[in-house]
Amino acid sequence: MIKLKNIYKSFGDLEVLRDVNLEVKEGEKLVIIGPSGSGKSTTVRCMNFLEEPTKGEVYINGTLLTSKNKTRLVRENISMVFQQFNLYPHMSVLKNLTIAPIKLHHKSKKEAEELAYHYLDVVGLKDKADAYPSTLSGGQQQRIAIARALCTQSKIILFDEPTSALDPETIQEVLDVMIKLAKENITMVVVTHEMGFAREVADRIVFMADGQIIEEGDPEHFFDYPESERVKQFLGKIIRK
Repeated sequence: MIKLKNIYKSFGDLEVLRDVNLEVKEGEKLVIIGPSGSGKSTTVRCMNFLEEPTKGEVYINGTLLTSKNKTRLVRENISMVFQQFNLYPHMSVLKNLTIAPIKLHHKSKKEAEELAYHYLDVVGLKDKADAYPSTLSGGQQQRIAIARALCTQSKIILFDEPTSALDPETIQEVLDVMIKLAKENITMVVVTHEMGFAREVADRIVFMADGQIIEEGDPEHFFDYPESERVKQFLGKIIRK
């Protein structure tokens, strides 16, 4: 579904990614973890050209992503859930969820609203259709953002640290929705610091540090039998024995 080939990304003199190679298979739940500043979010943002690589190639469904075709390819295949919820504050929840299906995917208002109510039910917020974002908790807003991503019916959903802006009390309600989604045939790429979620949901875990992929493997391999000293140090700091 996604292939990153020899990806480099610099911001001025700062090299953020160095020769990143990564493939994501259809239906796979890929979790990217690592210390802050390791290039995790930039890697995900390169997958949909929110950040265009300085060097290297990105493929979506076997097609090379370029500045000319990115709008069409990304619109047809990928949705993203951000750290900040990015909901339109002047629109109701229902309007937030239906605007893209109507304007970008040319669905009728009836079709778009049926989708919206369905996915609001999936995230447990069907009763909030007429509410405005400012009246919702952070956790509720992020669940609405997930429902919005689902309404596009994209084959791939990217999650860029979706719980990092939330209060501890609301993190689990968002993770519960994501765990539920992971049982569906949706390709998910998740940047997160939530190790319990990573262990439970991931088909494969990628560990990044200093702009490079250091190690990858299934959760059992990664958490119980890591090979890299850098991974062992990281896990030793964040997981209580």
